[in-house]
Amino acid sequence: MTAEGFLEGRRLQMARGVLLQCIMGGYPAARFYGSDDGDLALVADTAQIHPLPWSQEPRALAICDADELTGESSNLSTRGQLKKVIARYAALGLAPVVATELEFFVFAPNTDPTQPFQPPVGLDGRREDGHSAFSVSSNNGLRPFFSEVYKCMAALGLPRDTFMHEMGVSQFEINLLHGDPLLLADQTFLFKHLLKEVALKHGLTVVCMAKPLAHTPGSSMHIHQSIVETGSGKNVFSDENGQPTAMFRHFIGGQQAGMADFTALFAPNVNSYQRLCHPFASPNNACWSHDNRAAGLRIPASSPVARRVENRLPGADANPYLAIAASLAAGLHGIEHELEPSAPIQGEFEVPDNLSLPCTLHAALERLKRSQLAKELFGKEFIEGYIASKTMELTSFFDEITPWERRVLAAQA
Repeated sequence: MTAEGFLEGRRLQMARGVLLQCIMGGYPAARFYGSDDGDLALVADTAQIHPLPWSQEPRALAICDADELTGESSNLSTRGQLKKVIARYAALGLAPVVATELEFFVFAPNTDPTQPFQPPVGLDGRREDGHSAFSVSSNNGLRPFFSEVYKCMAALGLPRDTFMHEMGVSQFEINLLHGDPLLLADQTFLFKHLLKEVALKHGLTVVCMAKPLAHTPGSSMHIHQSIVETGSGKNVFSDENGQPTAMFRHFIGGQQAGMADFTALFAPNVNSYQRLCHPFASPNNACWSHDNRAAGLRIPASSPVARRVENRLPGADANPYLAIAASLAAGLHGIEHELEPSAPIQGEFEVPDNLSLPCTLHAALERLKRSQLAKELFGKEFIEGYIASKTMELTSFFDEITPWERRVLAAQA
């Protein structure tokens, strides 16, 4: 839209079905978004209008809510779903607080998708070989790229906590500062967009796939969650003596009750399960533990005021609005129904059957399809539309024969 049209308040409308567009560009049957495929209004959030510092021509990006023409939020909008979850907490005098940890890879351009990704050539003329995890000098070869990333983050008002090289080849992680869940979802979305745009300027490719490289750790989007009282700001997970509260236990119980049903929301793509089935600290379970990275729900070591629950299931490919909404909705379900969690686990452990999670997209969609909890928390229209879109993507994947199949199976009897 032109700046003049935007400033005049001209309404931007979009077909309702676009919210269910699959990643290949197609759409499920019209019955999932209304047979008329009528319009939605895109209503800009005035707190999320940003001039784009990387653009050569003056441009701005406005994050919008997708609202029905009657004024209410569309049930198909993931940002709208998150706002509804936050409102449910507010009705109880509570406010969730979250932080996201996003991992990503920086690669050289990949013009042939049949070939593996490669790390870029750095300023030293060499490609990284995978020995730079947590090194203080590991991103020196990419210094011009990261310098512009930092500048653009400051221009967009994206505060960063820590930035580090992760375990994978040319893999990095950013920790965003904790705060309001909607704000953190917006910031996570903006940061991913910023990364890809700045990378293109520097002749690089940023990849937020869950598992872009074989034999290498995947990329997560861990979600740290706590709850405070609306008035006092007190963390309700800790009592006056610094001990965990019943609400803390119930929140974990709700997370456990929802993780298997919501796996397809946290791990939305075929590739997501490559990360989960080769764990490398990417646990595919609903166990919980104090400071054990093998558990799907980890309680990081912290002071009582910072007591929180880390959901380690979501990958970097997850929709931040939907992943945060699903995680918080599950926790609230546990609080409302006073669900008790399993016993915590420590050290090496076997995952009980009742705490294992789906390990393929097909299994996760089947679980979501059967979930009454998902329909109760997000509405039948959203869940059925989401499943329809993701089923199209899964079908497209199965329409292709992979190099592994040709290499390994062609010579078999």
